[in-house]
Amino acid sequence: MCGIFAYLNFLTPRTREEVLKILINGLKRLEYRGYDSAGIAVDGEPQSGSSSCTVALIKRSGKISALEKEIENVVRPSLDFSVVFTTHAGIAHTRWATHGEPNWVNTHPQRSDENCEFVVIHNGIVTNYKDLKAFLVMRGFEFESETDTETIPKLIKHLFDQHKNDGVTFRELVELVIQQLEGAFALAFKSTHYPGELVVCRRGSPLVIGVKSDTKLATDRFPILYSKELRGPANVRCPLTFSRCRSETTLAPTGESKEVEYFFASDASAIVEHTNQVIYLEDDDVAAVRDGMLTIHRISPNSDDLGQPSSREVTTLRLEIQQLMKGNFSSFMQKEIFEQPESVINTMRGRVNFDTNQVVLGGLKFYMPEIRRCRRLLFIACGTSYHSAVATRQLLEELTELPVMVDLASDFLDRSMPVFRDDVCIFISQSGETADTLMALRYCKQRGALIVGVTNTVGSSICRESHCGTHINAGPEIGVASTKSYTSQFVSLVMFGLIMCEDRISMQPRRREIVQGLRKLPEQILEVLKLEKQVKDLAEELHQKKSLLIMGRGFNYATCLEGALKIKELTYMHSEGIMAGELKHGPLALVDNLMPLIIIATRDPVYPKCMNALQQVTARHGKPIVICNSGDDETKKMAYKALEVPQQVDCLQGILTIIPMQLLALHIAHLRNCDVDQPRSLLKVYSEQD
Repeated sequence: MCGIFAYLNFLTPRTREEVLKILINGLKRLEYRGYDSAGIAVDGEPQSGSSSCTVALIKRSGKISALEKEIENVVRPSLDFSVVFTTHAGIAHTRWATHGEPNWVNTHPQRSDENCEFVVIHNGIVTNYKDLKAFLVMRGFEFESETDTETIPKLIKHLFDQHKNDGVTFRELVELVIQQLEGAFALAFKSTHYPGELVVCRRGSPLVIGVKSDTKLATDRFPILYSKELRGPANVRCPLTFSRCRSETTLAPTGESKEVEYFFASDASAIVEHTNQVIYLEDDDVAAVRDGMLTIHRISPNSDDLGQPSSREVTTLRLEIQQLMKGNFSSFMQKEIFEQPESVINTMRGRVNFDTNQVVLGGLKFYMPEIRRCRRLLFIACGTSYHSAVATRQLLEELTELPVMVDLASDFLDRSMPVFRDDVCIFISQSGETADTLMALRYCKQRGALIVGVTNTVGSSICRESHCGTHINAGPEIGVASTKSYTSQFVSLVMFGLIMCEDRISMQPRRREIVQGLRKLPEQILEVLKLEKQVKDLAEELHQKKSLLIMGRGFNYATCLEGALKIKELTYMHSEGIMAGELKHGPLALVDNLMPLIIIATRDPVYPKCMNALQQVTARHGKPIVICNSGDDETKKMAYKALEVPQQVDCLQGILTIIPMQLLALHIAHLRNCDVDQPRSLLKVYSEQD
């Protein structure tokens, strides 16, 4: 998974230095999507005997800061940064390596030839690249990289050479190319043959367009154009043909002033500092900018398009640039941990009336009768989102009296699990773009189940493809390891359970208890955050250890899983979340006076059983660190060290017990000199299927 960013200015003068700065800043907003290497393609020196410029490729392995140094120390002396471009198209890419190690040749943009006639940036994986590569090698193309992406610029060069005398447009070439690609991709193309033009497209990977103009746009919703059926065969070895679109419908500024700037990115966070007017592309959309006018095409209508007009809406972002800044915190992760009192309030704002104990989720309101009639609830997610479903499963079983299944999306797909029309399938994803979760969603949708999305990102693929859903409203999360999204997902699923049982008289005392527990939650999170000094001292003791066991049961079992995941993600230390009831079935063999072990033992219905596990650990000379309730002296007596959290309703206690684990992972990572915002080999969003 990678981050792509492109910028086109039309009749808006920009120096080369300004263009480079815009591209670099766009990449910085996307660096959470990959930070193995980064590259940029901009116009270079004018070509002799031509009105177009050469393409200057600037690429570097490492983080974007390394690319900045390359531009400053190597490129600036050889390229005039003061040159002004009235119209210019530039593309930029930050990579998470999938095919080939991070080095110059494998870094994007990938080129068609040494003259860079076509250059491409790509987010995704082309699964049939070996067949395409074999076809192109037979036609004399030489490959310099190990990437799947390099087949794309070489294929478009091959097609251009075949059709250049036919007056083929840039957009038509791209349409021909994507018909031959299998897999997931978001692509941006630049060419010396089409100066001042950009073409982008997507299938399975996210892509958003930002539009900035001093005057009003001609429309805020415009039709999608369909090209006539392209008869290019599935086998690329056969001749390819193309045909023109039937009409022109464009997006451009109105009035005499035609100045406009376009921004293309994997995520709206890279665009918001320039404009809040955006268009979210759908799968198989091809967007092209030519002479400052944007058109969006599809090759042919799909089954969802038939019988109804298709259009794309210009929407307004509600994101503020201040939300994407670190402020006074040392890292985004630390900032996001300390934002949890506020993010939990935002998740509940306008949805929970603490005086009347009423809960409303507007995105589900009209679907609740159907959800209540279902045969079972299926929760499908990955990673931290999966843990939020585990954390609330017991409560949802209690409140709904329905079977509740929780599945990892990758395993769910591997098993080809039977899904029925009267199932409700709930898909949880912070980004709304997680590939495995999205594939599972489509699998269930094809089988007629009701699809509910729970995401943190407005306009994401899961949002758009669900029948209904709810936003967790946690705010932007930049750190790769999720923190505030977990607690907001937790609260959102609790609210869903409260709505499910609102008409059951027998459940009313329990509902009132939980709603009033939610009321106290922000204050209690603030209280837990005051433990940071204690947690930091604990990190000093643990940071040189090689392993850490985290044990609990009942409502706190998910805390063990999520806490262990945070330790692994940030510190690269082995950590394992253990169900305390399974202690005797293997894990007890690991316990001795050298093995660090954390036990979560709060005063809930399984407290006596947790105490039994604690006694077994101490009997084997273990030194348990205990997370317990404030003032619980009995538990503290059996602990080597203790962290005290406020008493909460049993089903909400996990929100308070996870915060010390988040802080512990953060401080151990700092002591081990690990990058907490960008852990090695990890990404915020996985838009390729595992």
